[in-house]
Amino acid sequence: MKKDENNENNGKYENNGKDTPKLLPPRGDYQTLFSYQKSEVIYQITYRFCEKYLNKGDRTVDQMVQTARSGKQNIIEGSKAGTASKETEIRLTNVARASLEELLEDYRDFLRVRDFAVWDKQGREAQYVRKLGMTAPLTFEHFREFVETRPAEVIANIAICLIHQANFLLDRQLRSLSDTFLHNGGIRERMKKARLQQKNS
Repeated sequence: MKKDENNENNGKYENNGKDTPKLLPPRGDYQTLFSYQKSEVIYQITYRFCEKYLNKGDRTVDQMVQTARSGKQNIIEGSKAGTASKETEIRLTNVARASLEELLEDYRDFLRVRDFAVWDKQGREAQYVRKLGMTAPLTFEHFREFVETRPAEVIANIAICLIHQANFLLDRQLRSLSDTFLHNGGIRERMKKARLQQKNS
């Protein structure tokens, strides 16, 4: 995949020919994260889905829109917080992952209680959505026609496919973040290492 889910530089940068530990390693723009792009599309689909197919007084509307937004916003906050605190980035990314899992179950419930089919992941429709979901950069425009013209059953299944993709990416992102933290430590460890190197130099 072309996107770098972590955009880390091993916690180092060049300084007068020496590798010096970076106290605040650079973070890429969160908008370049493929997990964020998918979560943004999921939010856009969910908002429109709830507006069109759920009753205004249904508590599920607020629940689904807020969990979709939580998935998106916590990826943003985690990416920004990662500049100073890897622990916070991991925690917020976990919150994003949990929010999307909750949203996934809401879509499944919508289909089940109405006796609609949940697409087989190896089925033609699911494979088509997965392939479309690999487009980079990914935006809602890739799915607008489907959301505006297809029935609720199809839109819910499209959302389910995209949530599975986003969750896969977030799981991989969390593993990478955890490995980076174990290898480089957090801000306190980097500050200590920088002080020691400064003292020794």
